[in-house]
Amino acid sequence: MKRAVILLSGGLDSAVTLWLAKSEGYELFTLSFDYGQRHKKELEAAAEITKVAGVKEHRLVTINMDQWGGSSLTDKNMEVEDGDVNRTDIPVTYVPARNMVFLSIAASYAEAIDAQNIFIGVSQVDYSGYVDCRESFIKAMENAINQGTVMAAEKNRPITIHAPFIYKTKTEEIKTGAKLGVPFGLTWSCYRGGEKPCGTCDSCLLRAKAFQEAGVVDEGITETGERK
Repeated sequence: MKRAVILLSGGLDSAVTLWLAKSEGYELFTLSFDYGQRHKKELEAAAEITKVAGVKEHRLVTINMDQWGGSSLTDKNMEVEDGDVNRTDIPVTYVPARNMVFLSIAASYAEAIDAQNIFIGVSQVDYSGYVDCRESFIKAMENAINQGTVMAAEKNRPITIHAPFIYKTKTEEIKTGAKLGVPFGLTWSCYRGGEKPCGTCDSCLLRAKAFQEAGVVDEGITETGERK
């Protein structure tokens, strides 16, 4: 069976990506990162999601990116700003080169387990100004990986980075997830990581807008905004 490494944060995008890879018949290997982020809610969600998805192996990698900060997600001295769904600037929640780091580690893991496929749930359409969610970056990383791995450079077994939602809106993604039976209620999106989603950060606003546009009930949120 063909193998795939799926970057799984525990959020909405990565969960739908996982179910899509599952529907395509891959043997699933998930990779999550404790990178010094503000909270561990998504990591707890990722662990629960893997149980439901029937993942072959789930790995949690620790990287202390909070040592140098540079983002309100890794520096607790910075505040997570309220969101703006029409934002055009790069928000303070951008973590410097995060996807570059994650994909590099995913490539190492993929080569070690002889997997030629890496899945990542980024979107160039709803990317909130994150430069490492663009197709040009994904293609550049794929090229670098295949220049720097024995599997590709010497054994003619190149690694493909799949970004199935790169040109899809979050609304389209949710519709796909609903058809695939993604347990949306297990996912966590809020940047602030409180007892319940804040409802005002970029991630919460984009999630609410997308579920409304998709005409799908967000199973993780009650009418009062509390997590079920």
